[in-house]
Parts: sequence; C-alpha cells; structure tokens
Amino acid sequence: MAADAIPEFPFDRPTALEPPPQLAELREKCPVAHVRLPSGDVATLVTRYDDARAVMADPRFSRNLAREGAARLSTTEDGGLFNRRRVNTMDISEGQGHLRWPRLLGRWFTMRRMELWRPRVQAMTDDLLDAMLAKGSPGNLSAGLALPLPVRVICALVGAPSEDQDKFAHWSRVMLTLTRHTQEEVDQAYREFNAYVSDLVDRNRADPGDDLLSELTQITDAEDGRLSRAELIATVRGLLLAGHETTSNMIAIMAAMLLAERRRYEAVIEDPGLVPGTVEEVLRLDSTLSVIGGVPRFITEDVELGRTTVPAGSTLIPNIPAANRDPDKFPDPDRFDPRRQNSGQHLTFGAGPHYCLGQPLARLELQVVLTTLAQRLPNLRLRDSADDLRLRTGGLSGGLQDVWVTW
Repeated sequence: MAADAIPEFPFDRPTALEPPPQLAELREKCPVAHVRLPSGDVATLVTRYDDARAVMADPRFSRNLAREGAARLSTTEDGGLFNRRRVNTMDISEGQGHLRWPRLLGRWFTMRRMELWRPRVQAMTDDLLDAMLAKGSPGNLSAGLALPLPVRVICALVGAPSEDQDKFAHWSRVMLTLTRHTQEEVDQAYREFNAYVSDLVDRNRADPGDDLLSELTQITDAEDGRLSRAELIATVRGLLLAGHETTSNMIAIMAAMLLAERRRYEAVIEDPGLVPGTVEEVLRLDSTLSVIGGVPRFITEDVELGRTTVPAGSTLIPNIPAANRDPDKFPDPDRFDPRRQNSGQHLTFGAGPHYCLGQPLARLELQVVLTTLAQRLPNLRLRDSADDLRLRTGGLSGGLQDVWVTW
C-alpha cells in the first residue's frame, strides 16, 4: 500500500456525537485496514464485531506495546501510555500478571458489592445536583456532576481524599496524551502521581480503614509477597486514573446523547424501567469516549482475521465504535433502542480476560445519574444545539468539552 493511500487516523467526524463515516465504510469494504497514527507509524484498524472481539479475547494479541516494532501512538518520544516501558512493576496488562489483578481486586467489584454502594452513590449524586441547582440555570453538567461524582466514588472506594480530584484530572490527561503534551510533561506527571500514591500508601498503612487500599496494603505486607510496593503503586494509580476518567466522560456523553434526541430522555421519564437499557444503548452507540476507539494490541505471529492474514509485528486497534454498530451483530445498528435484547453484548467494556473489572461500578453510576436526572429535572435540556458540542482533543481519552444544560 502506498504511503499516500494510508488514511490519517483518528478520522474527522461531522459532529461531536456522530461517528466518522469512514468507520462504516471500512467495516463494509475493508474491515482490516491500515491507518496512520499521530506519531506517523502505521497500525491496522479492525472494524467488524467478530474480528474486534477476537482481537480483544485472544491472548496472542498483546496489550504491551513497549516492544520492538510496535506502532507508537503518541507524538511523545515514548510513544504514549501503551508504549511506555514499565519499570519494577508487574505487567498488569499481560498474562499471569494480569490474571493476578482480577483475583486480587475482583471481590471489590462484583455486582452484589456494587449494589451495596448504590445508596452512597445516590447520596453523592444528590449532593452534587443540589449544589448545581443552587447556582441556577444554566449549569455546566460536566463540571458540576460528571467529573466530581466518579472522583468521589473511586476515592471513597480506594481510600483517597476526594479534594485531590483536580490533581487526578491533570495527571491522567497528561499521561493519556496523544498530541497535547511533551515527554517532559508526561514524565513529570508519572513522577508526581507515583509520589502521591506512595505517600497515600504510607498514610493508609499508618491509619488503615475499610477500603480497597487498606486491603491491598495488607496484601503487600503479607509474607507471601503477593503484591510488591511498586505493583501496589501501579495498581492504585491505575484505579484512580481509570476510575474517574472514563466514567466522568460517559456521564456527560450520556446526557448529551439523550438530550440531543430528547425523546430518548422523555422515554426514561415516562418509564423508569428503561434506565438500564438506555444506559446500555448509550454505551453501545457512543463513539467519543476513546479517540482511537480501543486499546491497541501487538502480535508476534501471523494471524487470520476474517479472510485477511495479519502479519507478525503488526499493531492492531480493535475499533469499538465501529464494532458496536456492526449490523451482523446488532440489527438496524444506528437505531437507539433501549429495549434491544442484545445491547449489553457491546464491546465498550472489552472482552475476554481484559473485560473491564470496574464495569459494575460504571454501570451503577450511569444508572443512578440517569434515574436522578429524570426524576428531579424532567425539563432538562441542552443549552446549546447538539451541533455546538465540542470534543476534547489531543489525548487518548476523548469525550466532550463542557456540556451546558438548562432546566
């Protein structure tokens, strides 16, 4: 393939909430296609549901891009979050190292345990909404609810002070850079985040509580050495980063998607039983959460995908927004249908051994927020036109800029 024939990726899109039309074109005509990343390197984009799921679930596809020949995503020297070499920590993205992670953390993120958190999440949601309403309409839903709620929740779960939310937001956005930040800024963010978590571990050890960090610290101190200090720091950093960034973005996206086509929101007001199905359709149809559409993988052997042979040394990106709109999996895929029977089979939380550990918590937060908004703010509307919504750019984590609403 000639260099000038390889399209630049990520693709442009018509509006913030609509997926790039190239994704549907590739899924239909060239479901395993070369694209050029912001770094200038070439990767292989996978756009059909079955292929994307295979890439996610097959252990031959490695999430560790810190190896020779892997495509760099970011314009920084290290190539970005997935290319960065891990020093003195277990690789919690791969093999036995990854399998230890759900074993250690899994019991904290079960559906049953998350349901026990529902009253606390509800109280936090009501508190933030009260403050937003007190300021009067219009209000910034992103700043008033979408960002602070997941931070409060994950901080309570992990055992970190929620007043540090601005630090988490800054560090995570720098670490998730695609084109926005320099290597020096990224390295400084890692140093500051690691120092913060290290201090948090020490304070928690001195005064343990009933939280996840207290339990993980005890595991670290255990004689069998199931978790080293460096591994503990990496784990807590990952929880704080993942526990707020994606869910914060998704709350704002959910509000925008439902209010942009307001009959979706009105349906939930009329029938609160549609809340779970509405959340699943939002998760399935969103195309903004990740700028590149999925966690990249690297292969060290030739692999067949559909009718295409993908050679060893390729970096693949399973594009979740494209896969989630595959008509072979989801009939009439662009239609928003909260009663869709298989909506929950979307790939937004991954698949196989890398299925998102925190998905019960994310689903709970989205359901609580939607239920609360529908009950308390039946007249909620976007302040501006849906066409005026703007994407966050320059990072691996996408999402929307401020979502302003009226009531």
